[in-house]
Amino acid sequence: MARYTESSCKKCRRYGSKLFLKGDRCLGEKCAFQKRPNIPGQHGPTSRRGKLTDYGSHLIEKQKARFHYGIMESQFSRYYGEASRQRKIPTGDRLLQLLELRLDNVIYRLGLASSRPFARQMVLHRKVKVNNRYVNIPSFRVKPSDIITFKEDFLSNVYVKSSLERGESIPTWLSLNITDKKAEVLSLPSKEEIKTPFNEQFIVEFYSK
Repeated sequence: MARYTESSCKKCRRYGSKLFLKGDRCLGEKCAFQKRPNIPGQHGPTSRRGKLTDYGSHLIEKQKARFHYGIMESQFSRYYGEASRQRKIPTGDRLLQLLELRLDNVIYRLGLASSRPFARQMVLHRKVKVNNRYVNIPSFRVKPSDIITFKEDFLSNVYVKSSLERGESIPTWLSLNITDKKAEVLSLPSKEEIKTPFNEQFIVEFYSK
């Protein structure tokens, strides 16, 4: 399977936006984007970001979304294809819903992981159950009324404890009961509840060309 092996911080510097790929590091003084906001590479400090074409600006927003959720190109295009085939809500809003309903993203939104890569690792290591069945597929799509439970040692993990201590607010479409080690998907996420560092409308325009 294809895998990105370079520094995650280069993505933020390349696209000129903090994508929160490194958990707590992105929030502290060690954040590479804050220390070196220029384009990565030998000529980065002296290079100038030229004026972008419409295509270039749309492409950047698509790449931001891909890296933000940790998705490869072919999978991301399938999400867009599915979002564009329905007519109930705008394509951009539905695309955001599909991305947010990924199991690894849900674990991250519940505040149990400092980053999506860590949440993905927890899912791959079979630490999470959905409706009392182990799921080790990060892209598994949850739906309203799904019950998410965790392996006994999951909440005792030092990194999970650290994430919980940050006290991140949980979206209203999710609920978490630490005592019972249980979470529930209450509803579909709305666009107003989803905060992202990219413009989903530009992504729609990119694929519409």
